[in-house]
Formats: sequence, C-alpha cells, structure tokens
Amino acid sequence: MVRIFNHWLRWRSLVQMLFDFSFVIVAIVIAMMWVHNGLPVNHRQVLLFAGLLAGAMLLINAWLGFYQRLSQRSPMETRARAVLSLYLAVPVAYGIYALLPLTGVSREFIQLSAMSAVFGMLITRVTTTQSSSNGSILSRRIMVFGTGAHALAVKRALNKSDPSAEIIGFFPGPNEESPSVPSNLLLPRERSLTDSALSLKADEIVVALSERRGGAMPLRELLDCKLQGIRVLDLASHFEQTLGQIRLDSLYAGWLIFGDGFRQGALRTVVKRIFDIICALILIILALPMMAVAAIAIVIENGFPILYRQERVGLNGRLFNVIKFRSMRRDAEKDGKPVWATKQDDRVTRVGKIIRKLRIDELPQLFSVLKGDMSLVGPRPERPFFVDQLTKEIPFYAVRHSVKPGVTGWAQVRYHYGATVEDSAEKLQYDLYYVKNHSLFLDILVLFDTIGVVLTGKGAQ
Repeated sequence: MVRIFNHWLRWRSLVQMLFDFSFVIVAIVIAMMWVHNGLPVNHRQVLLFAGLLAGAMLLINAWLGFYQRLSQRSPMETRARAVLSLYLAVPVAYGIYALLPLTGVSREFIQLSAMSAVFGMLITRVTTTQSSSNGSILSRRIMVFGTGAHALAVKRALNKSDPSAEIIGFFPGPNEESPSVPSNLLLPRERSLTDSALSLKADEIVVALSERRGGAMPLRELLDCKLQGIRVLDLASHFEQTLGQIRLDSLYAGWLIFGDGFRQGALRTVVKRIFDIICALILIILALPMMAVAAIAIVIENGFPILYRQERVGLNGRLFNVIKFRSMRRDAEKDGKPVWATKQDDRVTRVGKIIRKLRIDELPQLFSVLKGDMSLVGPRPERPFFVDQLTKEIPFYAVRHSVKPGVTGWAQVRYHYGATVEDSAEKLQYDLYYVKNHSLFLDILVLFDTIGVVLTGKGAQ
C-alpha cells in the first residue's frame, strides 16, 4: 500500500494506471512516427493530443471502477464496462482533435490510431483485471500474529480486497488456545516470531491478537522484525489501509489520539470551501432542467409541497434544515415519530422511487452547500433522534460531527443504504476513515465514485 494525499492506494492500482496512461501515449506516438514520412508533423501537438486522451481515458476507467481496491465483478461485467469505456472514448477523441488539429496528418488516421491505442489498452485492462495475481512481483507476503476471531477477520478482509496479498501463516499468541483460522496455515510455537517471519520471508506482520493481557505482546521480537525491514501493523492500521475503513472492533481511543490524521487545518478548510462553492454552482446550473422536471412530476402525482425540510445534525452538533425533493407521501410520519427508511418502503411515491434511484431528490442540498451548512463530500447528516440513539449505542459515533456533513460521502460509495443501527455502525467505520484522512484528493475520488453509484442505482432506496 502507498499513501497519496492521506489516502491509501494499492501499488497494483497505481501500476495499472501508469501502464494505461503510458500505453495510449506510446501507441499514438509510434503510429505518428511510422507514417509521417517527412510530413510536417508537430511532435509537441502529437504528444499533447496523446497526453490529453490518455488522461481522459484514465478518468473514464477510474470512474468505471477498473482501479478499485474492492472488485467482485464477473468477467461479463468487466467486458461490458470496457465496451462502455470504448464508446465514451470515441467522442472524447473527436473533441480533443477538434480543439487541437494536427497538421500534416489525416484526420482519419489520427482517430484510427487513437481508437486502436484505446482498444489495445482496454483489452489489456480486462485481461489483467480478471487474471490471477499469484506470483506478481507486487504481491505481499503477510504473516498474522494471532489465531483467533481477529486473525480470521484479517484473512477474510484480504481475500475480499487484495488478491495479491498472500497470507503465509498464523503465528499463535501465548494466550491463544483455540484457533479460528485454517489449521494448514498454523505456525509452530517452537520457533520464535522473528525466526518464523524471517524464514518465511514475510513482508508484513499484522498483529491480530484476541488477548493482549498477561505479556501476550512480544515487543522485543516485533521490534526485531521491524529492524529487519518487515512492516509491523496493528489491527486498526491494517484495516484502514486494506479496506479504507477504521474498524470499531479494533479501535481504541489512544490510536485516535496519538495517531496521525484528524487534521482540520485552516488551509484545508479554505480549499474545501472554495471547491464546494465552485462545484455546487456548476452542478446547480447543469441540474436545473432535471430539478424542474422532478418538481413538476411531484406536483402532478402527489401535489404540494415539492420540497421536504428536515432537521439534521451538522458540524460540531449544530442543527440545520436539510432540503430534499419530497419522495414520500405527505403523511409518511403522521404520528410524529421518526422511522428508519427501509427497502421497498411503501411510503415512497412512484415519482419518489425514480428520483431516489437516480439521487435527484438530493439535488436541492446543493443550495445547503452554498449556504455553508453542508459540504459536497462528508458524512451524511442524520436526524437528532437517531443521533442520540446511535451515540449511546455506537462508540466514537460523535467523531463524525467534527467535519461538515456531505451531500455524498466515502461511506455512501463504499456501503449500501443503511436502515438499522448495525448498518450505521458499518457506515461509521468508513466515516471515521474519511474524517481521519480527508483531503481534496479523496473528495475528488468520492465524487467520481458517486457518478458510478448514480448511474448504476447502487444503494438507492
């Protein structure tokens, strides 16, 4: 894993992005060199065209999820996304060529070479996405210190998120007697932790002990491993890097207090505010026709009011009114008691189902962004009734209120729609990751992922 602007990315994803970017540029440049035969080709224009097209393809592929750390798509789904990427690349290439005409080279040839480069890159991307990563030079050999439930959770997380990571064994702790991990991966106690790690050529050790009391932590041996060049991670740091979440079952107050992150500096606040205002204005202008159609449809089906105002908890616990297009009947909470939204909620109108699926009901919140009550990206604001309940039942829940709530968020693009206390706890783990590591880079990644969520209807209720 590598950290870029406070966000953890897999080396494999970075190499894939670099390869895709370089592939398009090199293919177009080779084609130009092969055919120009003394024609007045402006090589700077060729490189600029290739660079712009390669950058655009990088953004399209990232938006379509080719570089995501969690990928459970079937080969058919991957091929479908590659075809969509190719369709999107055609108008992009035409647009770049129109803005930057290349002298001395026929229009048809430059477009053909560009499409050939993109097609070759997509074929390579589909192949590498679906192929096994065993034996990759970027694979990690991981030894887990522990054999209980926490150690098993590490194995499941790695299987789900990083197929290039290989668990080479589980070293039992002094106080662990009943292992929960596969017996074929259990390491003998006769050898020391350091000797086992060195003999197995471990790249990383994840400390996942179920019991740490009574001298269970061999600090000297772990230090020796670190001095030998082996990375040593505690459970919280491991899940943060691997899953992009801070797991509640491995979290303790000292890790939050003394660890890095959770910085809310003045520069970050100013940059985020400027980014919010510019993006919100652009999105409002683009979405005005869509909002007008939604408003008319709501009135035709269920009458007025068009908008729905509801009190939510924002930055530092301050209350504000969130504004959305009304997607439920006017008597959705006629007894006055807050109720969780559920799947197939019968209170949702027909128009409401459509605007919820496409997230159109969230668009009026852009005005809350301009006002300063919300940000484009951040933890979703919750109602005071549920905040009081969740704060009592879920540890560290109030930490999410240390940043402005968002129209979209890291939890929204990583986890499905939550309608229970358990779902709120799962989403909080992603919210904590965002609060700890938020940056302009992560905000942009979330916005890209949000577009994919909107187009696929993922998580809508």
